[in-house]
Amino acid sequence: MSRHPEVKWAQRIDKVYITVQLPDAKDAKVNLEPNGVFTFSGSAGTNLYELKLDLNDKVNVEASKISVGVRSIFCIVEKAEAKWWKKLVRDDQRAPHFVKVDWDKWVDEDDDGGDVNLDGMDFSLDIKQ
Repeated sequence: MSRHPEVKWAQRIDKVYITVQLPDAKDAKVNLEPNGVFTFSGSAGTNLYELKLDLNDKVNVEASKISVGVRSIFCIVEKAEAKWWKKLVRDDQRAPHFVKVDWDKWVDEDDDGGDVNLDGMDFSLDIKQ
């Protein structure tokens, strides 16, 4: 039986930041579909972790990026249309209990918070489609 890792998210008008909190992740796989389906699987220790999120709107898979670090998997998901989302998942769904707002990266609609500091992150992995 698989478990759900903790997920944090924040957004800008043109992108969503999704951080999967899974220290020492092995075989981390992220899949992103243009219609906004985000899936993750990976293992840590003897446990298997999986999740599936139906994101609020369509995304640009080709422009999206992933960085697998020692403590987390950081994804920059480019929105297909530059607009603010009311929440991470589709309107007819509640966010799962393991999804939290990333207050360290969050900015409000009327703020120009700029981009997140990405120094030292390796985005050489592709997000699969």
